[in-house]
Amino acid sequence: MLIAKKPGRVEDPRFVFPEKQTIGVADGVGWAKTDVDAGDYAGEQMMLTEATLSLFMLKYVNHNGIINHNNSYGQETKRNLHEMVCGSVYLAKDNKLGEDAHFICPEKLTIGVADGVGGWANKGIDAGEYARELMNNAFIAVHNPNNINEQKRKRKAADMIGAVDPRKVLQEAYAKTKEKGSSTACILSLNKESGVLHAVNVGDSGFLLFRNNKVVYQSPTQQRRFNCPYQLGNSISSDRPDCAWEEWIQTVPGDMLVLGTDGLLDNMFPSEIEKVLVQGGGGGDLDLDCGTLASRIANLALYNSFDKYNPSPFSENARKAGFEHKGGKIDDITVIVAQVVAL
Repeated sequence: MLIAKKPGRVEDPRFVFPEKQTIGVADGVGWAKTDVDAGDYAGEQMMLTEATLSLFMLKYVNHNGIINHNNSYGQETKRNLHEMVCGSVYLAKDNKLGEDAHFICPEKLTIGVADGVGGWANKGIDAGEYARELMNNAFIAVHNPNNINEQKRKRKAADMIGAVDPRKVLQEAYAKTKEKGSSTACILSLNKESGVLHAVNVGDSGFLLFRNNKVVYQSPTQQRRFNCPYQLGNSISSDRPDCAWEEWIQTVPGDMLVLGTDGLLDNMFPSEIEKVLVQGGGGGDLDLDCGTLASRIANLALYNSFDKYNPSPFSENARKAGFEHKGGKIDDITVIVAQVVAL
């Protein structure tokens, strides 16, 4: 809402733009002796500035799905606060520690997963050690006040100010992880006030966003070729956090997030997860808790991984890359289910 004050004809018009926390004034230089009203020029400048900001705000809202939280009188209305209710399940393929790791930090509305790259086993290295240390360091970094968004690095990050910055968290965790091996990683953080989700991802772990039990977003996979994902590590050939894919997504109360490693994503189509959410009552009043939903999704992914005949995301991607693979892919499976709720 724009508020312009013009009591009669003045040479000092102004505007106030609460949505963008912007105000402005102009002082028309006295041209009275030449019969020129300098207030007209000053007023025109303020109106042009006002219109430009209005257009910018409209484009911002349309592009990002951010709603205007001010009423028609320019007075701020109460905004809903958000939180995430989370549950997780980890199924290791060998009944040991496996190579996946994850963390949940409810008070910071931040969750993350990592998948140690199994190829290191050929060199006698347990990549699970790297993944576990990376996630442990990420959990510690979440509590570091230096890893809070304080200013807009990009326009779409505007509504993340004050929330945990997952890119900073990933950078700090990576810098402090010294184990041998490498790992994929995906970290999500929700802004308590705006409901904007900030995500960073390296490799083929990822997440899906469901609204009314229908998938509305799936994060892209980072890989150099089929079954060769980007991976963080300390070797010369490993990737660094600056290669991470990054996105901001507006959520609404009731949205469901399903975050997982490739053991989930290679073995379940989004439509299969949708069926689990429908059966469990997800997307409205949560009939089943997130932990139960995570368990159902993970166990179905496990079942699919041993199925040698039914198509899977992994078999479809293999075919597209020119390889032949039938059925699922046996792997460690990590699933975190989180529901966005209004306080």
